[in-house]
This record gives sequence, C-alpha cells and structure tokens, in this order.
Amino acid sequence: MVRSEGLRRPAATGLMILVVTVAYAATGKLGLLEQVVIAGARVTPLWPPTGVALACLLLAGVRVWPGIALGTLLIMATFGPLTPAALAIVFGNTAGPLCSYLLLRRAGIRTGLDRLNDGLMLVFGGLAGTLISSGVGSGTLLLTGQVSANEFWRAWSAWWTGDAMGVLVVTPVLLSLHAARPLREKDLQEWAEPAVLLAATAAVTTAVTNISLHLLFLVFPLLIWAALRTRLVGAAPCVLLLSVLTVVAMTQRRGPFAHQSIVENMITLQALNGAASLTTLLLAAVVAERENTYQKIEQACTVLTEVVSSLAPSRTRGLRPPPGEQAPD
Repeated sequence: MVRSEGLRRPAATGLMILVVTVAYAATGKLGLLEQVVIAGARVTPLWPPTGVALACLLLAGVRVWPGIALGTLLIMATFGPLTPAALAIVFGNTAGPLCSYLLLRRAGIRTGLDRLNDGLMLVFGGLAGTLISSGVGSGTLLLTGQVSANEFWRAWSAWWTGDAMGVLVVTPVLLSLHAARPLREKDLQEWAEPAVLLAATAAVTTAVTNISLHLLFLVFPLLIWAALRTRLVGAAPCVLLLSVLTVVAMTQRRGPFAHQSIVENMITLQALNGAASLTTLLLAAVVAERENTYQKIEQACTVLTEVVSSLAPSRTRGLRPPPGEQAPD
C-alpha cells in the first residue's frame, strides 16, 4: 500500500507539470497573436503565461516549476533553434514567477485573495518577479545585438509591462475561479449578475474602442459594480476581457489608439489595464474582508447565545426554593 501511494505521487506531479506546460504554451501562443515593435524588438502588451505560471505555483506548489520551463521552451522553439539566448530567456521566464511565488509564500498570502493584505501582496510581490524575467529577456536582446544600448530601457519597460499585466490581469482570474463554489442549479441566479456585467463590459469596451473620443474610463463604473456585488470572481474576468479587447484595439490602431505613437499607445493601454486591475483587486479584497468580519461576528454572537441559553436553566434551578417552602412574593 505504501509503495502504491509512493508511485501515485510522482505520477500526480508529472500530470500537473504536463498541465502547466500545456497551459503556459497555449496562453503564450494567444499572447503572440497581438505584438508590437518597440526599440526593434517584438513585444506583447499582455503576456498571459506569466500570470498562469504564478497562479499554478500558488495553487500547486513549487514542484510544478518544470512545467513553466518546458512551456517556455515550446514557445521559443517556434521561433527557431534553441540558441543560448533562447535558453537564457527560458531561465528568466522561469525564475521570475518562482521568485514571486517564494516572496508571496513567505509573506503569507492566501490564494482566495479575501484580505486587503493579499491584494497588496499580489501587487508588490507578484510584480517583483517580473523585474527578473524582463531584465533577463531585455538583457539578452541587448547582448545579442537585437536591441541597441540607447533603446534598452524602452525594450525593458515594454517587456516588464507585458509580464506585469499578466500577473495583475490573469492571476486573479485563475485564483478566484479556483476558490469559487461549484455551480449548482440553485445558484444559477447568483451567476446571472456576473454574466450580465461581463456582457456589459464587453459591449462598453467595444463601443469606446471604435470611436476616436477618449472614453475608456466609461468602463470603470461596471468594474466597480462587479467588485462590490460579485467580488473577485465576477470582477476579475471583466478586467481580463477589458484588457484583451483594448490590446486588440491598440494593435489594430482603432479608436483612441489610431492617432498616437506606439509608445503613447502602450502607456495609455498599460495605465488603463493597471488602474482597472488594481481598482477591482483591492476593492474586491476590502469587500471580502468586510464580509469575513461580519461572519466572524455572527459566529461569535451565535456561540454567546448558546452559552447564555445553557446557563439560564442552571440559574433558574439555583433560585428555585427548597421543597416545603414557599417562594417569597
């Protein structure tokens, strides 16, 4: 029996590594669909695999790190032979999420993101690791001559913002879906509001990215509503949808992105996505923390009521007169 359990653990770990590899490579392929050229290097405004990698580490542990490396290898293999420069990028993309994971675990983050501290830890701890991946990646481009010294910081900032958006936009979605309750028939009405908010976010974002006026801020009331009413499980998908739609509009130079330079568009895009993610993440965490406090107060009141109820009969028995004596008026 012990031997059978010992065989199952490596098999389960291998399966999880395979799942992480496929998820990382698949989301990487999606991220490569929308690229821009900055400082002579092709970068993605949103790099989902970084968020996928951090979420998988937080949920499954450090043992799935080979899946991140293998997923990066599969992506790099599509560009040509695996040169030392490609292997360096694989190292950076693996080391970045690992460092973020170790920092977040040391800080005591809870994957449910139901405390304000959890949201703040994800922002600062999660983004710390992206400094490594972006630094190694842009440094490799510099050493291989693909980016000049004058353009290094532009390439690094573009790489870092793509990884940062992956952490801020994708990781909360995966963590919130993991913590969500299974969908049952009686819960369908509870899921109706998040579905309506998701559809409304798509409609408003599509509308404002197809006109020349700068009205991207109109989506924020929907995001705030989603965070207040449905917490992270409803707000995080809305932010992800907003990010995807605006990235597509930016790369196609539509709407408010039509008459600006690539750098200006990147700044506008990342400011919008960063503000949307931080607003919903922290607001949903505050709401969740408040609800948890109310639940603890209710539990304490219930326990106190039970204690008082159990003490009441004994006090009544203590006041009852002895047999043969009449109780005083």
